[in-house]
Amino acid sequence: MKKLTLALTFGALAAPAIAQADCGKVSISEMDWASAQIITRTSAFLMEQGYGCDVDIIPSATTTAVASLAENGEPDIVTELWENSTGDAFAKLLESGVITPLTDVITPGAVEGWWVPTSLIEEHPEVATIEGILANPELVDGRFNNCPDGWGCRIVSDNLIEALNMRDTMDIFDHGSGETLGASLASAVENDEPWLGYYWGPTAVLGKYDMTRIDLGEVDTEIHTANQNADNENPAVSDFPVGTVLTVATSDLAEREPEIVELMSNVSFEVDTLNMLLAWSDENGASSEEAAVYFLTNYADTWSDWVSDAAREELAAFIE
Repeated sequence: MKKLTLALTFGALAAPAIAQADCGKVSISEMDWASAQIITRTSAFLMEQGYGCDVDIIPSATTTAVASLAENGEPDIVTELWENSTGDAFAKLLESGVITPLTDVITPGAVEGWWVPTSLIEEHPEVATIEGILANPELVDGRFNNCPDGWGCRIVSDNLIEALNMRDTMDIFDHGSGETLGASLASAVENDEPWLGYYWGPTAVLGKYDMTRIDLGEVDTEIHTANQNADNENPAVSDFPVGTVLTVATSDLAEREPEIVELMSNVSFEVDTLNMLLAWSDENGASSEEAAVYFLTNYADTWSDWVSDAAREELAAFIE
């Protein structure tokens, strides 16, 4: 019954809210990938039904959102903005005072790196490190599953592969798409077979399968930055740093709707929670709205700390 009530509420997000009337119109981005859509739909529900906002959801993507903020000062809120994907544009927006960073919306941040099945480490602890793998390549079937061409992780992984001289002892399999990369991981785990390759989160794959990121050594920001260059003449080894993923708001919204800025400063998802939500959505063929419903229904202890006391009272009519 709770899920049905929430689903009906989501279907009526555009309808006038019955909550507090002091919040006006607020626009929020909806990026073109699943985790960001869940974050946006959850946030929109809380704003609409908890604070009485008229929420306008704007389909977007990283480059589009940053350009729109620079040119038009909108949308009011951008969720899941990956700082390392914005280049100099993000810094310029900060310097100009157009935007205000509110929170790390994914904690401890987006993760990426080289992974093996956790069960493989339990059987062969030496594969927990790159040194152990290079000394025993047969334990990972002598293969590294690489990113598709055109992805940023392909350039970084190619530089790491060269720095580690991996082509001397291992087969480097360059996947043609993200789908085949994920399918190879899934097949290996489901068939209890070894697997080594690049992956990232939040993703449904890491929500479904128990994987462990291997130790590539210390994170060296200078080396990692250089490894992002396809023409790097001196590739070296650095682990992948945790990616900073932000929610930002326009400075105008901070003045116009301080309560909403306070709310969105609190909205932060654990990466493992997002992995789980993405896996649940994938397994159930659910939409981002339905995944948000699932989160709101089952994680009240989390989101109830995000909202004000007054908003919590308004939301109780839908959640309880």
